[in-house]
Amino acid sequence: MAATAFVNRDEVESRPASSWYVLFALAARRFALPLAVVERCVRIVDITALPKAPGIVLGVINVAGRIIPVVDVRKRFGLPERGIVASDQLLIARTSTQLSARTLALWVDAVEGVVAWAADRVPAAVPGHETEYVTGILRLSDGLVLIHDLGQFLSLTEGVVLDQVIAEVAGTRDRRT
Repeated sequence: MAATAFVNRDEVESRPASSWYVLFALAARRFALPLAVVERCVRIVDITALPKAPGIVLGVINVAGRIIPVVDVRKRFGLPERGIVASDQLLIARTSTQLSARTLALWVDAVEGVVAWAADRVPAAVPGHETEYVTGILRLSDGLVLIHDLGQFLSLTEGVVLDQVIAEVAGTRDRRT
């Protein structure tokens, strides 16, 4: 996989927000999210298990006092499972739907960088079972990259269950202090 260089803030601010994408790798494949939804990328840290959470949620992490669920993107995309390794990263991103807004940490093999791509050059994904999270495709010189809609990563049921479990854990912690 070819690495993509990170760009400087001035360059990002000089282009429309809809034209920037964060590329990340999973199981020797590349994927993308719109830069506008990405808060930051951090090295993998210890993940605290979250009993009763939906199956794609590995647990939670604490980032500057915020409890953020960690999503197993491999499981969501049906990719081969593997254990966490020291070089893994967490891509922290915001999602919002008509019903809720939340921040998620996506467990990925690597964040490759940021790429600019004209919004009018991004074809829409062909609807189908394997593209339910895909909103478009980047045609880069070294291959195709699927652009994902973070708002679709959790089903409505998974989102409700996750919110309940986190509220339950937060309530338990508050009663102890």
